[in-house]
Amino acid sequence: MSTITPGAVYPINAGGFNTPAGQVAYSGTAYSGTFIPALWSGKLAQKFYAATVFGEIANTDWQGDISQMGDTVIINTIPTINIYQYSIGQSLNYDVPSPNTITLQINKGKYFGVNVNNVLELQSKPKLMDMFTNDAAMQMKIAIDRDVLLGTFNQGSASNMGATAGAISGAYNLGTDAAPVSLTAANILQNITALSSVLDESNVPETDRWLIITPTERQLLLQSNLAQAQFMGDGQSVLRNGRIGQIDRFTVYVSNLTPRGAAGQVWGATTAESGALKRHAVIAGHKSGISFASQIAKVESLQNPNDFGNLVRGLNIYGYQVTQPSAVALLVAAN
Repeated sequence: MSTITPGAVYPINAGGFNTPAGQVAYSGTAYSGTFIPALWSGKLAQKFYAATVFGEIANTDWQGDISQMGDTVIINTIPTINIYQYSIGQSLNYDVPSPNTITLQINKGKYFGVNVNNVLELQSKPKLMDMFTNDAAMQMKIAIDRDVLLGTFNQGSASNMGATAGAISGAYNLGTDAAPVSLTAANILQNITALSSVLDESNVPETDRWLIITPTERQLLLQSNLAQAQFMGDGQSVLRNGRIGQIDRFTVYVSNLTPRGAAGQVWGATTAESGALKRHAVIAGHKSGISFASQIAKVESLQNPNDFGNLVRGLNIYGYQVTQPSAVALLVAAN
């Protein structure tokens, strides 16, 4: 019979332990020494991005550049190239492009902690493991989406919001804190196309546009001329990330997490604010408007010091920044 060499790694046998060939497998309790954090981390990340709105609407090009809280990502923005009038025989001007930089700080984090009696037993039951990782991902999505929406919804250009929105015409009333727009089934399409026109006047590309509405607006849309699924460009049911289809170049998402509140009060992410005149945000934009980076930084297991079993915990770090204010528009709607 062979012996176990300290520090060596062996295949996991039926008893749940790493033993060399020929070694008698122990069939007792399996401990957390063989917990596989990468497995949990991978499943959690996969489910998180399937659920989150910001995994869909934001620019995530710098996702792989972060590893820990406190990281800084330097983003180079595209410089504006001048166009000159040409005449035969003239001397040509040559610009030296000098891109500006935007700093994306990875300065936020959310975590979860789960007390399980036997991590290895949990990992041997895929359905049970899926249940834990799916719920952790959904709760993480809710917490982060709420934070990011609240931190970016009103950071667009001044010409993309207010009672005189439109960088060229100033002709669109997108509502104000004191005078939000009352949306109805009869006017909701007009207001959505107003958001689209505001982005047009800011020269925002037509592709990769998005719109975040509440269930209230979705219900109004279903009473409007877009009641049939084919008119919304998507005959499928609503996915976990809230996508319901397309309207006037917008991919439309439904969320309960858009900021709301009473006039004159600080915008919040809950319905607890009081006041006679309440309002909520309807947000539109382009994928270049907001940069978002998130990373499941760590998932680990440790022995419960106060009871039998193990503790599983995970940390998600993230950061966000409005990098193109002209690509974010806001409509203030009355509740």
